[in-house]
This record gives sequence, C-alpha cells and structure tokens, in this order.
Amino acid sequence: MITAHSIIALDKDELPEAVKVINSSELPRLVELLSVQDDDIRYKAFLTLQHRSQLSDDVYPFWETFKSKLKSGNSYQRSIGLMLIADNARWDTENRLDGTIDDYLDLLNDEKPITVRQCIQSLVKIVAHRPDLGGKIAGKLTSFDIMSVKETMRKLVLLDILLVLAQIRKTYNTDEIESVFLRALSGETLDKKTKKQVEKLL
Repeated sequence: MITAHSIIALDKDELPEAVKVINSSELPRLVELLSVQDDDIRYKAFLTLQHRSQLSDDVYPFWETFKSKLKSGNSYQRSIGLMLIADNARWDTENRLDGTIDDYLDLLNDEKPITVRQCIQSLVKIVAHRPDLGGKIAGKLTSFDIMSVKETMRKLVLLDILLVLAQIRKTYNTDEIESVFLRALSGETLDKKTKKQVEKLL
C-alpha cells in the first residue's frame, strides 16, 4: 500500500501515478506534513494533495485547514492554502468558497510578490468552476494597482491578471474589464510579443 511515508520517499515525477492508488486514510497525515519545516517533505506533500485533488474529492474535507492557512504568518503556508483551495473548487458542493473568497482575494495585497502571483494564477481555476464569482473577482483585479508591484514583476503580474479576466469575460463583462485590456495593449508594461498573445485571448 502506498503510504504518506512512501510518498515522501518518491521522486516528484513519480507522484502523479502514486497518488492514484494512495489510500484516503493517508490524507490526514499528508495534510499534517504541509506544516513541517523540511522543504522537500512539505513540497511533496503539497504536490501529492494537489494531484489527488485533480482526481478525487477526498481532499475537499480539509478545506477549513487550507482556509486557515490563508491568514498564516508564513508565506509558504499562505501559498499552499490558496492553491489547494483553488484545486478543490471543482468539488465545492457546499459552496464553501462563498465564505472563503474575501480572505482569498486579500492575498492580492500580500507582501510577497510570488504569493500575489500564485493567488492571481489560481483564480483561473476558481472562475472555471464558480463563474458566479466572476464579478467579485473582476472587481478586485480591475482595481489592482499594477504600479504597486516592483518593476521587474509588473509584466508577469499584468499578464496573470489578463488571463483571469479573459476567462471571466466569457460569461461576464464590464467596461472596467475592457478598460484593463485597452490600457494593457496601449501601455508600455507589455512587450509586442506579449501584446499579440493578449490579442489572441480576445
């Protein structure tokens, strides 16, 4: 039987196959391992739960644990929480996102740029399964101050935002959303190649 202990011993390339046969009774242990200080163990536990979330709803019961991580003082824990919530949005039969989305969107103002990016990128998964939250998410993204991001990160963060808004505008569109695209395509943050990528989204 594949156990939490044996999962940690595997190479990360072996995880996608291993999670298919891991017993659900091992999941609580893997969730516990998300909080250990050892980077390798924590990362493998996270990847295992992430892969499992794509296959089964048996990680969904740990939603409140992931939600609590959104307010952690540790940026790694905040990132783990937001990504696992996004991965389990597809299983959210109890609409727990309704009581989570505000704390989630607060991470758009996180002190760590990488956490901000992970938050924005993960919103694509949330919008895909909860298009009814598109309006609230769009409201936050269209008012996001891209100039608050350090210059070297602005292009990447802006592109992340545009990808989410492109998903949202399939079912919900506003003048504010169109304005973000217009400014991005006419501004200097994106290069010509990236602007062509954005135009294809539209």
